[in-house]
Amino acid sequence: MNQESKRIVKVLWVMGALFIILVVYLSYFEIFRASKIVTNNYNKRQWLNEEYVLRGQIVDRNGKTLAYSEKIENNKQVRKYNHGRLYSHVIGYSDKEYGKSGLESSYNNELLNINALNPILEITEKITGPKEKGNNLILSLDHELQKYAQQKLGNNKGAIIAMNPKSGEIYAMVSKPDFNASTFKENWEELVEDKESPLLNRATSGVYTPGSVFKIITAAAALQNKEIDTEYACEGSVNIEGYVLRDYQETAHGEVDLLEAMAKSCNIAFSQMGLQLGEQKLQDTAEKFMFNRIIPFDLKTKSSIFPSKGIMTKPELGASAIGQGKVLVTPLNMALATSAIANDGVMMRPILVKEILSSEGKTLKVNYPQALTRASSSLIAREIRDMMVEVVTDGTGTNARIKNIKVAGKTGTAENDTGKTHAWFTGFAPAEDPKVVVVVVLESHGTTGGKSAAPLARDMMIQTMNRVK
Repeated sequence: MNQESKRIVKVLWVMGALFIILVVYLSYFEIFRASKIVTNNYNKRQWLNEEYVLRGQIVDRNGKTLAYSEKIENNKQVRKYNHGRLYSHVIGYSDKEYGKSGLESSYNNELLNINALNPILEITEKITGPKEKGNNLILSLDHELQKYAQQKLGNNKGAIIAMNPKSGEIYAMVSKPDFNASTFKENWEELVEDKESPLLNRATSGVYTPGSVFKIITAAAALQNKEIDTEYACEGSVNIEGYVLRDYQETAHGEVDLLEAMAKSCNIAFSQMGLQLGEQKLQDTAEKFMFNRIIPFDLKTKSSIFPSKGIMTKPELGASAIGQGKVLVTPLNMALATSAIANDGVMMRPILVKEILSSEGKTLKVNYPQALTRASSSLIAREIRDMMVEVVTDGTGTNARIKNIKVAGKTGTAENDTGKTHAWFTGFAPAEDPKVVVVVVLESHGTTGGKSAAPLARDMMIQTMNRVK
């Protein structure tokens, strides 16, 4: 082979390599990146579609209209939010200048009936013209329950979630502080600069120190590891390598087993359980309950954190076992963890959008109930359920009692950097055949979960059981 032929071969090799790189890149782009770019708020193609497609409606589970669009002059349209602040974090907003949030962002393609990820349909629409109307979303939310949750949360910072533990359907999801979706443009600078973060959906993306509600998970770990001693002598405080861990008001509970420790929310007993379990076993159980993992959901979520790196000190481990230290959880994750206990150990995937309908009413997609993970065995889930019943019957959660209905629950009073405790309650009812799980967190409230959060959860459970059959 002469010199000229060798050069030609080299050029062919280089061109072939470049061609392969281009194919690989385009394949990667189409598979992994295309959907993110198509749905990106800064993608101008989204807004081109909105010039000729009337954005779809969003309705509650009973057909109550929550958001819709109207045509105005020059073929433009305006988005209408019928209920001001009520759905500001769930539905969010859609605006050409300020972008999109909530379901308006995550379901933008469906609301505009965009087929940008289907090349054949996209080409067809270029020939025949685009659809004139977008698709409609039917939510799992109940409008009356959403209003009730907002009312119960009042002016408190925090979140309330009510859901069906067997199907994963969310009945109500409220976060405060909130904002008025109808006037957010006029107040944008104020909202962005507000130190209370009203644009943050605390239900899905607020990460809180869980305090004693985390003991549900520590109990699950202890029951999974039969070698763990579950009989303890509580003197109100314990010294762990120089770190003094105390019970609430340093109450000495005396001799307690696991049932009594849960009912009385004994920090001493659960910290000792954590030390026996060790970091790895506690982390493994937490991750079965979706800590350190992304929860698949219709809205953006943050991951709950069990901060394990294999190097926890004993004081850190003792604190983590009672939901303190660097452990963080979202209200959504706590609702799912509680739902797993209510559902015999099976955690269902959370559902906010039940169906997608065409503008003509044709069903395009149904989000059926789907198991997300098995968090524990059914036997362990039932044991923890019985402990949670005792919490409400004769423990720290008596304010969640409902006449003639057995309630299972867990209180939490979480110390945090603000200096004021978060007040938690998580529970379900009826305990023997759960219809609803309710989680309440009152951010930096400065009171106990049993005193402040439990009554709100009780009222929410009653309202939900009366409302959703």
